[in-house]
Amino acid sequence: MKTAIWLYMFLFLAFFDLHAQYPILTPFAVSLGAAPVFIGWMMGIYALTHLPGNLIAGTVIDRHGSRRYIIFSLVSAGIVLLLQSQVHYPWQLLVLRSISGFVLAFLSPACLTLLASLSSDKVTQGKFMSGHGVVHTLASVVSPAAGAFIVAKAGYSATFQSLGWLLIATGLMAIFSVPGAARKAAHSAAEAPEAAVNPTSTKVQVPWRIYILPFVISCSQGILFFELPLRSTGMEGIKSTGILFSIMSIGALLTLSMLFVNRYSPYKRVLSGILLLAVCFYSLAALQSIPLTAALFVLGMAKGVIFPAMASLFIQLSGGIKLGRVFSLQSIAMSIGSFIGPIAAGQLRDFVSPYFIAFVLLMTGLMLLPISRKPGSLLYPNVNQTPAS
Repeated sequence: MKTAIWLYMFLFLAFFDLHAQYPILTPFAVSLGAAPVFIGWMMGIYALTHLPGNLIAGTVIDRHGSRRYIIFSLVSAGIVLLLQSQVHYPWQLLVLRSISGFVLAFLSPACLTLLASLSSDKVTQGKFMSGHGVVHTLASVVSPAAGAFIVAKAGYSATFQSLGWLLIATGLMAIFSVPGAARKAAHSAAEAPEAAVNPTSTKVQVPWRIYILPFVISCSQGILFFELPLRSTGMEGIKSTGILFSIMSIGALLTLSMLFVNRYSPYKRVLSGILLLAVCFYSLAALQSIPLTAALFVLGMAKGVIFPAMASLFIQLSGGIKLGRVFSLQSIAMSIGSFIGPIAAGQLRDFVSPYFIAFVLLMTGLMLLPISRKPGSLLYPNVNQTPAS
């Protein structure tokens, strides 16, 4: 538990740093002379360069453990931010964002794998994933508004420099707070008897259709992160965008604090969260009478249900084996969605609301997934084990 607390502490700092950039990247690109289409590609290239990083991460994390890749990811991303504070042309920002996408591709699979490895009990693993979601959300509550206000007071260059040094400091902190090879070896030894009893357990059992879920979720999220800051790119607009992102995070924090939700099947929680997310995007596109703050608050509530449940679902379906590879594939699906979302929004925003595109994608993803109560189905992946309903 001590390791989990240290990990949560440095994850909070890392997520604070990363989320503080969301409301300021688009206005910063506009200040450099970038057009909306270029901004879509800038945000998309970040996700595209995630792919080779995710492909590498899945194998090396299972082989070498999470520690070195967490440290590498944080320190390298901090150096990129220091360089980002000195850019003067849009193409320079595009190059640095592509590098940032690659180095940060190791962070999420490494952190989730490390948290899951702290216990072999599925209930405890679910609690660790919920804790990860709470820490992520707490950081995202304050960081967008904080980033926006820092830019308003100190400017873009000083903001990126401070965020870069914070990431580097967090990476150095990880050297002392993240467990090394000893814990990994102990976890591998604990898995060995199970693999000997059941040789088929070493096979990753996650159905490929399940990866539709992180794809459509990240695609819709990329559209939101692209479109929302374009409401206004002035200093006052940056402040209001930061506050809106924080309101969305408060909604996520509300549902994350509802611990009784964890008693329900992860698959059911993911499906219900995606349905609520789709309704929110439809209201943003077509129901202008609903206040923007209310729609984003409910949207945040949906995200607070989805992300911990999705992590628990992948652990359940994989049987706790090869988690580095499982979470790497999940990150790949999310990277592809994050790449397609902003680019599609930038290309089509003159013809159709990007929020409506997100709504269609989410509903399509729901329709492509089977909903069955038959034992052995996606709702009940283990024939002899029925999840709570």
